[in-house]
Amino acid sequence: QMRLVESGGGLVQPGGSLRLSCTVSGFTFSSYAMTWHRQVPGKERELVAAITDTGSRTNYADSVKGRFTISRDNDKKTLYLQMNNLKPEDTAVYYCNAKFDINDYEVLFHSWGQGTQVTVSS
Repeated sequence: QMRLVESGGGLVQPGGSLRLSCTVSGFTFSSYAMTWHRQVPGKERELVAAITDTGSRTNYADSVKGRFTISRDNDKKTLYLQMNNLKPEDTAVYYCNAKFDINDYEVLFHSWGQGTQVTVSS
């Protein structure tokens, strides 16, 4: 059984920080690129960040560049998203997923999990 479980979200004031985690089981984590996406009700899910299988390269949406950092610990089978200087427009449900390659458009898991809610509000 392949599982992706997001955690670490919460309520934070503008300018604050959160660190999201995605724990993986049921597949060879170190063989895949990983992603963070986010979605607001009524809007399309958007790609926030991606990382290669080894963690050697990363990509970010322009809206989060310089504020968010994606990383991974292959020994712990865990993906992270460090979110600094959070803004109200970052409010969304955040999801993790996998890709064969960091540049692929499609993700591996058709069923998105519960995600973790990030709310940025004063």
